[in-house]
Amino acid sequence: MTQSLPHTTGTLSGDLRALGLSAGDTVLLHSSKSSIGYVAGGVQAILQAFLDVLGEAGTLVVPTHTPDNSDPADWSNPPVPEAWRTIIRDQGPGFDPERTPSRWMGVLPETVRTWPGTIRTGHPHVSFAALGARAAEVTATHPLEDGFGEKSPLGAVYRLDGKVLLLGCGYGSNTSLHLAEARQDQPPTTTFGSSVRGPDGTGHWTTWTGLRTDTSDFETLGADYDATGIPRRGRVGNAPTRLMSQRDLVHYATDWMRTHRA
Repeated sequence: MTQSLPHTTGTLSGDLRALGLSAGDTVLLHSSKSSIGYVAGGVQAILQAFLDVLGEAGTLVVPTHTPDNSDPADWSNPPVPEAWRTIIRDQGPGFDPERTPSRWMGVLPETVRTWPGTIRTGHPHVSFAALGARAAEVTATHPLEDGFGEKSPLGAVYRLDGKVLLLGCGYGSNTSLHLAEARQDQPPTTTFGSSVRGPDGTGHWTTWTGLRTDTSDFETLGADYDATGIPRRGRVGNAPTRLMSQRDLVHYATDWMRTHRA
């Protein structure tokens, strides 16, 4: 039985270029490392492949969200006793862009977050990190109340005419669809809470009103978008991958939601 060879930085770079990623691109990456298969050098080699393809003029953007830094009253998987909630809100160390790891985003975004030169936004719930030539522009603003809107990194990627790469994952992970939600005529809002590390080094509970997101129809929306033939599809390593213009995706999704959502 013939056994396939390991993937390498060089082979992954070739896969990314064949898919349409180019030097100088700004790309928002959503990823599942395990779907790529065995890579000589592991996650460091994967990230290096992106940096080699994007070059000095390119920029890599990843979500570094911390959904666990939220109001414990809303937790259900698992819930916590009511008596714990005040302690969790008041005694947590608080979000710090340089200290707080992302949660449930995967090992590749975490590697980007800690890579020399990366800039991370200060949003305590839905931060993004950027590495490369336009990193400062992508992360320049990220207000609490506009986690996924025009003043967020998603809006910055849109203005830079960036791309979205779904590596081994589906549209349910595609945060750019939240920008389409924010562009609806009367987007629903809700109250959020997070602990934020203050200048005194302790956590402070902070609340704000922001977009109430709904990912329940993202895969259906994505299947309809795929059917247009616009996203470029291929493989990076073993991972089924899609590459698309973020602007085109957001325009399509904005119209789709107006038609399909009540």
